[in-house]
Amino acid sequence: MSDHQWHPETLSVRAGSEHTPYGENSEAIFLTSSFVFSNAAQAAARFGGQEPGNIYSRFTNPTVTMFQNKLAALEGAESCVATSSGMSAILACVMGVCSAGDHVVASRSIFGTSVQLFSNILKRWGLETTFVSLTDPDEWRAASKANTKLFFVETPSNPLTEICDIALLADIAHEAGALLAVDNCFCSPALQKPLDLGADIVVHSATKYIDGQGRCLGGAVLGRKDVLEPVYGFLRTAGPTMSAFNAWVFLKGLETLHVRMDAHARNALELATWLEQQPGVSRVYYPGLASHPQHALAKKQQKSGGAIVSFEVKGGQEAAWRLIDATKMISITANLGDAKSTITHPATTTHSRVSPEARAAAGIGDGLVRIAVGLEHIDDIKADLALLSKSL
Repeated sequence: MSDHQWHPETLSVRAGSEHTPYGENSEAIFLTSSFVFSNAAQAAARFGGQEPGNIYSRFTNPTVTMFQNKLAALEGAESCVATSSGMSAILACVMGVCSAGDHVVASRSIFGTSVQLFSNILKRWGLETTFVSLTDPDEWRAASKANTKLFFVETPSNPLTEICDIALLADIAHEAGALLAVDNCFCSPALQKPLDLGADIVVHSATKYIDGQGRCLGGAVLGRKDVLEPVYGFLRTAGPTMSAFNAWVFLKGLETLHVRMDAHARNALELATWLEQQPGVSRVYYPGLASHPQHALAKKQQKSGGAIVSFEVKGGQEAAWRLIDATKMISITANLGDAKSTITHPATTTHSRVSPEARAAAGIGDGLVRIAVGLEHIDDIKADLALLSKSL
């Protein structure tokens, strides 16, 4: 592509593409484990890093490279490392940045499996993590230590859509000598670009909106090349690798990212507004609503409120389950980012392995329901939640 400053919508369709001599218009899938060299000297040069090129699909594959380059262009990143899942992306990020004896400060409002990774698995290998409020900058300052290497956040958070001031948190992290990593899977680069706001690393579950149709697992870590070098080194050795087929699916998903995210957000805002008016609902969590505590901040650093709407139903878990079981069209699944609307009960699914005390501290009550608003007609989504217009 030329030096013209292409718009993000154009980058979603065109960036990163490399074509073979066959002149294909859609990117090719390179389903091969290894690559052949012209001679022994070329093999040595490739392995030694003196010559660029593909070696082995655990860490070099043309289709994966095209996906990495396209996503990097959208996030405004120098480098991207694609991984086998969103959780492996978080693991690769931490393993690349941190060592035993280091300290991480993380929001307590993160995905339940991420909590388990930091508080159980990584703890066993000598990494200490302090969990703090996503929205209170003073807690981040107070938690920082001389050995703090990483701040880790989701914004908006899962499932309450809390939002932190990325620029402010980046300043606090840098004052502490740490890097700031932002999980951007709720927004995608179509709605939010953390690197432009001062973050050092962006993490994605490509499984979500990057794919957009619930087909494949994948993840990505993005940032400056020097920051990503040890992350790539971990992937090359440990092998949490994205498959070429999945990379091709994600390339196709990215082509429609901006169109999809705008449609998701329109539906979500209308649904959230409707939910606030329903007698069976006590509270709605959606950044696009004026009632959201960080509504002004969301308008400042996000293009829209996104597609995730969470709400408290009156009557606790029993009422929440009754609502979920009454749906006929919305998919009962904990995944999100699909064209299909999905519904789940976080306390017993995505955050079920988090202790009741930690769930309470994160504000995840027994009556909380999360909907990832899909691309169906909004009137049909409302109709499927008709039970909310009555007493649960």
